[in-house]
Amino acid sequence: MKFIKSDKRISSEVITLAIPIIFSNLSRVIMGLTDMAMVSRLGVVALAATGMGSLLLWVVMSMGIGVRTAVQTVTSRRLGQKIFDECGHALHNGMMLAFLLAIPATLLGTYYSVEIAEIFLQDSDVIPQCASYMYIGFYGIFFVLSGFAFQGFYTGIEQTKIHMKVTIVSNLINVYLNAGLIYGTDGVTAFFEKIGIPWMAVLWQWYDFPAMAVKGAALATVIASGWMVVQYSFHILNEKVKKYKPLQFHYSSKNLIQQIKLGFPIGAQEVISMTGFAIFYKIIGTIGTIELATSEVILNIAHASFMPAVGVGMAAATLVGKYLGEENPDKAELAIWSALKWSLLIMGSMGLLFIFGPQWVIPIFSDDREIIRSGIPCLQIIGILQFFDAIGLTLFFVLTGAGNTRFPAIANMATCWILFLPLSYYLSIHLKMGILGAWIGFSAWIIPFAIIMALKVSSGSWKQIKV
Repeated sequence: MKFIKSDKRISSEVITLAIPIIFSNLSRVIMGLTDMAMVSRLGVVALAATGMGSLLLWVVMSMGIGVRTAVQTVTSRRLGQKIFDECGHALHNGMMLAFLLAIPATLLGTYYSVEIAEIFLQDSDVIPQCASYMYIGFYGIFFVLSGFAFQGFYTGIEQTKIHMKVTIVSNLINVYLNAGLIYGTDGVTAFFEKIGIPWMAVLWQWYDFPAMAVKGAALATVIASGWMVVQYSFHILNEKVKKYKPLQFHYSSKNLIQQIKLGFPIGAQEVISMTGFAIFYKIIGTIGTIELATSEVILNIAHASFMPAVGVGMAAATLVGKYLGEENPDKAELAIWSALKWSLLIMGSMGLLFIFGPQWVIPIFSDDREIIRSGIPCLQIIGILQFFDAIGLTLFFVLTGAGNTRFPAIANMATCWILFLPLSYYLSIHLKMGILGAWIGFSAWIIPFAIIMALKVSSGSWKQIKV
């Protein structure tokens, strides 16, 4: 891809679409960090159990990324072609896929939650709490996958503010429910008094709620996910959305198969890559529970930092799909350059903070001295990788928006399993570098992937893809 100066109008369009997605993603991560901070009050074992449990649940829930990608790719392309009714059809297909994927996942997950925890954990104190967290969490699979289908639809028709509103509300519900369900009636009062808003505990006083600890965190997430789907559904009645015919159900096996072909590589890649990350956690878990809890803190901070690139990437994917639908690849190329600029600016700023100020960031999420001490060099590594991750993530979304879902999926899986996991194990266990070696190995995933994505997008082959 030859160098092209950015276009101010397109650059503005990218960031305008991206900002609501960034805020919604950041709100989700901030609420996740709040969950972590709440659970960390229960001790290192509870924190490690929740961290591993949420990661293992995400291995399954990440199938929804494939559903979202398929819905968004088709929707944005039809938007550019002005075939508006097929945007609604893409949402219907996404909901069907969510249902078909959720049923077996829920049944298997709830039945084998203990066995799954035992595969990835060794600490006998952590295993039962992790299994309890997953058992409840698996009941929310359908809500999460349906939410991804809605997200792909609203992003594809450039209504990203809807996604922001829904996510922020559902995440606030999640945090409030967390406070009551984790700590119980007595504990929630003390919690809100400690942070200076005791009146927030009033709604928990009408009934004597028991403290559910880790189980409470899982149940709060399931309820909030259910609300998210309800709120997304209400927005279908919005006048700006009605023209895409989301209420007029239409089944087409051809369109469904097309979306399966688009979404399957991404969904499979997410599951396989996240399984790799679960194995990464298992490697760290063999080092110790403190190290596992430290990694949970580092991962959540890293998760928050790369969400802006995800938002920018999703916005770019919509614009690339729309402009290709309009048969205007030059505008699509301009959108890519603008997206890269914004991602590097935002993530680069976060990276500098992690490199030069980790001692200020980590204590926000844990006051454990061992976690802070061992986490500082790990967060500095994440800071360096921010610049590469900005490129890799953004261009990953660009390719999927153009309809090329197979290549980025294969590249992501290959760099994860062939480079990242072996190097992390070798450095942390064989060379006995511990948690630091494990996170150094993380660079073998992020840096090569960014280079591969840059080379692929530069080739320009994505401009010829038909959807």
